[in-house]
Amino acid sequence: MPLVMGVDSSTTATKVELRDAVSGDLVATGRAPHPPAGPPVAEQDPAAWWKALTRAAREAGAAEAAAGTEIAAVAVAGQQHGLVALDDERNVLRPAKLWNDNESAPDAAWLVEQLGGPGQWAEACGSVPVASFTITKLSWLHRNEPATFDRLAHVLLPHDWLTYGLTGELSTDRGDASGTGYWSPAGGEWRTDLLDIVDAGRDWGVMLPAVRGPAEPAGPAQRLAAVALGLADGAVVGPGTGDNMAAALGLGLRPGDVAVSLGTSGTVYTVSDRAVADATGAVAGFADATGRFLPLVCTVNATRVTDAVARLLGVDGDTLARLALDGPPGAGGVVLVPHLDGERTPNRPAATGLLAGFRSDVTREQVSRAAHEGVVCGLLDGLDALAALGLPVGGRLFLVGGGARSAAYPRLLAGLTGQQVIVPAGEEHVAMGAAVQAAAVLQGGTPEDVAAAWGGGTGHAVDPDLAVPREEVRAAYAAARDR
Repeated sequence: MPLVMGVDSSTTATKVELRDAVSGDLVATGRAPHPPAGPPVAEQDPAAWWKALTRAAREAGAAEAAAGTEIAAVAVAGQQHGLVALDDERNVLRPAKLWNDNESAPDAAWLVEQLGGPGQWAEACGSVPVASFTITKLSWLHRNEPATFDRLAHVLLPHDWLTYGLTGELSTDRGDASGTGYWSPAGGEWRTDLLDIVDAGRDWGVMLPAVRGPAEPAGPAQRLAAVALGLADGAVVGPGTGDNMAAALGLGLRPGDVAVSLGTSGTVYTVSDRAVADATGAVAGFADATGRFLPLVCTVNATRVTDAVARLLGVDGDTLARLALDGPPGAGGVVLVPHLDGERTPNRPAATGLLAGFRSDVTREQVSRAAHEGVVCGLLDGLDALAALGLPVGGRLFLVGGGARSAAYPRLLAGLTGQQVIVPAGEEHVAMGAAVQAAAVLQGGTPEDVAAAWGGGTGHAVDPDLAVPREEVRAAYAAARDR
């Protein structure tokens, strides 16, 4: 049977999965790191993504090359929002600004003002611009590097650029496009009038990639790209999508289900049959990779918080998790507000963290517990925001991302929601979702049908500890956050 390749090009690394195109069985994996990039200035050379992709693909494909099994399709899921600026010969003009780059925070505020307020932005494109969004980075480029901006001929997202490397064609998909701040999920079209706020003198329509459908090929792989990645001649390339949209595919997320992802950033999202527009800006009204919608709340700070606390305490992540579970619920009054590197939700790009309730008899267990509880409570604020829009959120609750492998995060999420948490099997749900899309394009089916056939989202369940004082813990966190 042919294989499909699913690619997750994240902030920190490229992960590749090879799967059987029919059964979805995992055959091989590969991984290669990206250069570190953290706020306030977070930039990467797109060439580093391609280098990491080829390394990860070779690692994953070595065994299959020996067996003679062909990789017949590939799709790329990438970190959202980043700005890849190309000139008229399609050369990269400067390092890509990433989603967690905060330099465009003033531009976000300016853009919101220019259109008349957050409600107008939510109505126009489903989301209110924050520093993460591509449109704010375009404004930053226009304001700070006018010579580079004058040479700008094409605007791509990270996954678009990798798909271009595979096919030679400039394309994207509706899911990733919906995170730019200038594509409308409700209308299904680019909103070049929003880009005119940045510069009304540009013909933006010719600068943007074509938006492919959920199972529409981006094209065949170019020969040199196929050789570099170990693909079959003429391998088909899927449209790709954003990382959260791919994870939803890999999980087989249905309306009412909720996914919490704990990685470099934290996200909480659901699938909806209707587009949403949140004038508060807390919920981004994204599209998904199936034709539906993906209302999502994102925090900049997630596992980086517990990584920092582990470093300060001189322990590894596993030890920190054990300390947290040994600590009392509510951490004995210690509260950590985890906005260490600025925050996106709430929109506080200049924020720092806050440790409250710190007494002379404080223990490592309390601090460890507070770090984990602060991260979880921040994401549960996002879950509350989804529910406030009338979205059903009473279905299955999934925990994915690197934090799902922690001994502490699944138990604390279950305890603080009072709900069973499903930790799906496997680790790379974004790469799996990209593989689902690749298989759908190869077979001429729908991503939903492939995801259902592959049985994504199965795993072990973590039941809640009903003795955890959920309301007290969340109230203490909220008080410290607001303060």
